[in-house]
Amino acid sequence: MSVQKKIIKKAERRACRTRAKIKACSNLLRVSVFRSLNHIYAQIIDDVAGKTISSCSSLGMKTVAGDKKAVAHAVGIELAKRAQEKGVTTAVFDRGSFLYHGRVKALAEGLREGGLNI
Repeated sequence: MSVQKKIIKKAERRACRTRAKIKACSNLLRVSVFRSLNHIYAQIIDDVAGKTISSCSSLGMKTVAGDKKAVAHAVGIELAKRAQEKGVTTAVFDRGSFLYHGRVKALAEGLREGGLNI
């Protein structure tokens, strides 16, 4: 097995392990995070209905300046604002295969600062 495939398999295992813990509270909405090299994406998902309630990414945030952590924090605040407009107040945070550190942590703090209870 190539090194790249091993890395991908490890990331998939981490994501499944994280989501298995989240499935215990399946009645809550889920905030799913994806982090690429340059951008960060987050969406609020209703797993029961199988629908995305709200989403936000750094691609749509052209006015925010600063480093990547500052942009991630702004994305979190914006997503929390959009979620409150739809009536969402509580959700669980799904970090996927990413560590709760850096940009992912900044996004979660932005969600909390914006008023979303995670």
